[in-house]
Amino acid sequence: MMETIRLQTWIDAPMERCFLLSLSIDLHLASARRTEEEAIGGVTAGLIGEGQSVTFRARHLGRWWQHTSRIEALRPYSYFRDVMVAGVFRRFEHEHHFAPMDDGTRMRDEIQFSAPWGAPGRILARQRLLQVLKERNSHIKQVAESEEWRKYLDGSVEVRLPLPADGSVRRWDPNRLLKNSGIAVPPPQA
Repeated sequence: MMETIRLQTWIDAPMERCFLLSLSIDLHLASARRTEEEAIGGVTAGLIGEGQSVTFRARHLGRWWQHTSRIEALRPYSYFRDVMVAGVFRRFEHEHHFAPMDDGTRMRDEIQFSAPWGAPGRILARQRLLQVLKERNSHIKQVAESEEWRKYLDGSVEVRLPLPADGSVRRWDPNRLLKNSGIAVPPPQA
């Protein structure tokens, strides 16, 4: 049985900054210190890009777990989706949506998952995932609304997103998406 978790977070910061911080492996690890989480495979630092994967190892419920996700879709600066390729869940997809608002950015998460262990497993997984997601989003909000964001984005106003693993050129025009944002992203290189 599929379960869905939806969560919205309002952040008083530009959409582009929130999007890039959400792709930061370093920020993710900082938000998960309580679970002793570490990146042990794939992209283990910096920004993760389309077609790339990361394997995390963390302690949850007194036990060590591993979870490998791949970024399957990425549309700067409004959307990306990561999908589990290995881990405890039968299925796990996390969609990240970003929208500019008059007072900052609305970050919306939707997680669809199927947990093992029947009804008790679904309930426990839902509670734990919601707690982890709230902690992560709170950390992104705190960083994005302060000067701490520069630590994760190299303090520069120009950020290069990793190209897709297959080297294909993206279908988006970064200049059109970034009008008046103050953040310049060079066009993808062929």
